[in-house]
Amino acid sequence: MTTSTNVHKKIKDLHPNEAIAPGTGLCAGCGGLEGLRLGLKELGDDFLICNAAGCFTLLSVYPFTPLKGSWLYTTMGGSVPAAQGVRDALDIRMRYRGLEKKEDLNVIVVAGDGSSNDIGFGATSAAIHRGLDFIYFCYDNEAYGNTGFQLSAASPYGSATQTTPSTDVHEAGTEINKKNLFEIWKAQKPAYLATVSPREPIDLSNKFARAKELKGPRMFICMSPCPTGWGFEPKEMQEIAKLAVDTGIFPVKEYFEGEVVHTVRPRKRLPAEKFLERQKRFHHLFEPHRQDEVIGQIQKRVDDYWRQYE
Repeated sequence: MTTSTNVHKKIKDLHPNEAIAPGTGLCAGCGGLEGLRLGLKELGDDFLICNAAGCFTLLSVYPFTPLKGSWLYTTMGGSVPAAQGVRDALDIRMRYRGLEKKEDLNVIVVAGDGSSNDIGFGATSAAIHRGLDFIYFCYDNEAYGNTGFQLSAASPYGSATQTTPSTDVHEAGTEINKKNLFEIWKAQKPAYLATVSPREPIDLSNKFARAKELKGPRMFICMSPCPTGWGFEPKEMQEIAKLAVDTGIFPVKEYFEGEVVHTVRPRKRLPAEKFLERQKRFHHLFEPHRQDEVIGQIQKRVDDYWRQYE
């Protein structure tokens, strides 16, 4: 199926619908919340979110909710099985019990990088294999954020977390590289797959508009700057997200009909350290002494990635 790729061209073209009301229990300046807000504007109000335990558990706390749609809270590994059950129930009701088309819902999984890369990964892989008709939104803040910002499989090399601090023995902090969730999901050929950033609202909105018209597994990885875990002021969230794209550290791209396309390219990539130096989790790379080897390795990984496409 071919769908339009340019539904919106300007900020003023974005859908006026707001599916998330102001005032939630999430941290001020949460990049993931802004990404989800923009995405839901395209999907409308007829949705049911299966939420994996994590930071976004605080988004809707009984008996209060900021959402126009429905919310189902699950264990960290249970969000995709819950989505399967909801989707099956809707399909059966529509087929045999006369459920009206307008009562069909977009079934959405909202999960953090911990669940997406680790605890809930097996169920997600199985759902993609089965061709489950759902949307998966991963807010990637690169750690287990809701329990104190511990190491996850998405934590980048050189970052400091509660369980991988910089020490005399392990100066770099995190000494393993971030898992490439995009490539892992891509290998299973979902109906649609994209990375998005809250700093690129037109790109993000167009991708959700495209995904809305498709059936099957549709996956989103959202760059989610985290003020509390990354260590920056909430008002700086958009600037941090912009630096992630402008330095090339976070490639903005999509996989559709067997092809990967970078939908936002930095005109001239900035040095990676411009992104690193703005965050407390990378402060140890610059003080009390500059760790040029670690910074150089981070820059090399970025350069090696973009060399494939330049």
